[in-house]
Amino acid sequence: MSGRSCSPRRCGWSATSTSPRNACRTRTRRRSPRGASDGVPARPGAWLTTVARRRGLDLLRRDSTFRRALPQLVVDEPVADTAELALAELDDPAIPDDRLRLISTCCHPALAPQAQVALTLRLVCGVTTAEVARAFLVSESTMAARITRAKKKIAVAAIPYRVPSVRELPQRLDSICAVIHLLFTTGHTAPAGEMLVRADLVDRSLQLARMMHALVPDDPSVAGLLALILLTDARRAARVDDDGNLCTLELQDRDRWDRAAIAEGIALVKHALPHTDRYTLQAAIAAVHDEAPTWADTDWREIIGLYRLLLRESPSPVALLNHAIAVGLAGDPAQALALLDPLGAEPALATYGYLDAARAAFLAELGRTDEAIAAYEAALLLTDNAVERAHLRGKLVALTS
Repeated sequence: MSGRSCSPRRCGWSATSTSPRNACRTRTRRRSPRGASDGVPARPGAWLTTVARRRGLDLLRRDSTFRRALPQLVVDEPVADTAELALAELDDPAIPDDRLRLISTCCHPALAPQAQVALTLRLVCGVTTAEVARAFLVSESTMAARITRAKKKIAVAAIPYRVPSVRELPQRLDSICAVIHLLFTTGHTAPAGEMLVRADLVDRSLQLARMMHALVPDDPSVAGLLALILLTDARRAARVDDDGNLCTLELQDRDRWDRAAIAEGIALVKHALPHTDRYTLQAAIAAVHDEAPTWADTDWREIIGLYRLLLRESPSPVALLNHAIAVGLAGDPAQALALLDPLGAEPALATYGYLDAARAAFLAELGRTDEAIAAYEAALLLTDNAVERAHLRGKLVALTS
């Protein structure tokens, strides 16, 4: 896994580099001018203490100068692994998995919720700054500055590096769930690259969601999150054909769906309802899709109703987009366009290629070919995943020929 180290020192959580013990060790490794010229001091213990104190002050001054000179933006750099470098520093067995303990530690309530999630994705989960920015629908420079500010706050406020106990999890639960969810969405459709799915991120998010559900089995949001991941990822094998081409939900071979995962996810949704948090509602929508024997059997009326409930409970530009798409797929492309067009003014969707792709599909259905071509071309400019780009190019070719 690539990314920057998430050790406490890199996160700004540790001052052990300037402790007297380390200073003493450093000093004794350095050749002493006095030892060379004057022999052994009369009071070696006192001499070592004095030297260590002076060395510690030097390190503190150097560290202070370094912090003042830190750049305002995070620069991605390849290192060995983002989590394993810090695992030896964790020894609380209450949370049994090392990576989950790191996530729980990084989601510190002293930080703003979005800062907790962004910092954890970047430093613990191996997600690049560009990928984190895409998950939050902001520019990469904005996200880089946000992550750096979070790191500086940890250092300036001297936030302790301590693994929370299970009793402390509730106040961090929202951020932990958000980390797992965004890790899953980043893997479910990779923002860039040759593969549609990053299986490593998807599998890791599923594992983390299962462990969280085991830790807090009565929490409906965690159950809903696990259900959402199961019900969505159950279609993974059918999302591309044997030639690597994208298969939309309408064209997928439903015999290839993971029925065991679907059954488990539906049971979790039933357990979480009537709690209507965003994960449970999205899981319920996924369950309606998964329960339909064919595309034609999809209950669009129920899906639209669930999206309206989601917009009331947890409104977001992406939820508005998905609701509009559902309206169009239910048989009303003109109404879908009426709902989609105002979303072009949403700053969060300015670089979100799915908005242009949805408009293009409904424009083509209405016979507005020139506008559909322009919308597909706009979507292509905002799409970096090779499988999705090939799909959009195929749509363009079909319209222009």
